Amino acid sequence: MESYKIIGGIPLRGSVEISGSKNAALALMAGALLIEGEVVLHNVPQIEDVSTMIALLEGLGVQHERQGSTLRLYTRELTSAEPDPKLVNRMRASFYIFGPLLTRLGYAYMPHPGGCQIGSRPVNFHLNGLRALGAEIREEETLYIARANGLRGARIYLDMPSAGATQQLMTAAVYAQGLTIIENAAIEPEVVNLANFLNAAGARIEGAGTSTLYIEGVQQLRPFIEYTVIPDRLEAGTFAIAGAITRGEVVIERVIPEHLHALLAKLSESGVQVQETETALTVRASDPLRAVDIRTLPYPGFPTDLQQPMCAYLALAQGASVVHETIYENRVQHVPELQRMGADIMVEGRTILIRGVPRLRGARVKATDLRGGAALVLAALAAEGVSYVEEVYHIDRGYERLDHKLHGLGAQIERTHPYAAVNPLTTTD
Repeated sequence: MESYKIIGGIPLRGSVEISGSKNAALALMAGALLIEGEVVLHNVPQIEDVSTMIALLEGLGVQHERQGSTLRLYTRELTSAEPDPKLVNRMRASFYIFGPLLTRLGYAYMPHPGGCQIGSRPVNFHLNGLRALGAEIREEETLYIARANGLRGARIYLDMPSAGATQQLMTAAVYAQGLTIIENAAIEPEVVNLANFLNAAGARIEGAGTSTLYIEGVQQLRPFIEYTVIPDRLEAGTFAIAGAITRGEVVIERVIPEHLHALLAKLSESGVQVQETETALTVRASDPLRAVDIRTLPYPGFPTDLQQPMCAYLALAQGASVVHETIYENRVQHVPELQRMGADIMVEGRTILIRGVPRLRGARVKATDLRGGAALVLAALAAEGVSYVEEVYHIDRGYERLDHKLHGLGAQIERTHPYAAVNPLTTTD
């Protein structure tokens, strides 16, 4: 497996363009199953999770054409309602296709989903909501089997504002007879993006961006839709932290700053200079920077997906920081890897305690999940000496050409065989 070789200690400077949102693109691709015709998506990131979703849809009978960031999906005929378990196991977002398949075909078989090992992400919100709409769902050892002779509108309350469950139930309710009301719905930008996409196709969804969604069922959607994926706020946030942790100056373009206000507020509180325009933001940082406390929350709170990168930043901020992870109980696997680099960081349950140190040192570390891998890259960019971040396939799942974009900002980063530094005779393909 490949790794990143990073020579740290270089302030990042310059501008970087943000790709389309991974989470938004995956939700739109799942929602495309409701349309019997053609879907054209622009600004689709070229990442592994999108490739996995394409392969998953192909197994259901969807054909596709891909040119750069434009993806065409031909969804007129579905030939299967049973996704490939191996593909489903790679990615949690594969579960998003369950509702659209059931709605369109009247039945669906869904293997238990996989994804990053950051903690349990139960699908009971999804299943209970689908049952409220009239689906009959049976759970076997490795499979969910669902049938529905037409879904009916219902009032659904989510115990927590899960973005995945909100998106799943919103797509399922599009063809449900009557009115569906989803209370305590997620208000993430990706949820709003999906609602706008479905409305553009002829759905009748109101309330997107608020905690209550109203979906009036329709009989059919338009056979053709062209739509643009919103920018990836998590990629943008990662680059904002990269500029701050290296004490550099980075202009982040093609972004919606409003989607990042929780992160930007914490960076500003820490002493980072942040400037916003309508489609860009500039991050400037220099010592000394101060420690801050973080609590992850559903949007618009501080995003759990930026908790790990922020921990890398706080490892070099003066003072003591306390980070409370309230979403996932196991999103702490980056901690021992940061310790290898000299960070004064420890875990107590879901709480991460950090005391800033003057410097980090280069080390050989391993990415165990997507955002944890990004955190290690950020730490390596700021560390003294050479670091190797191994198993970067985790990072490839959600970041488009991360090494190339960082290189454009002046970082000394390259892909290499994970053991190239140990055995200089080793070659790579």
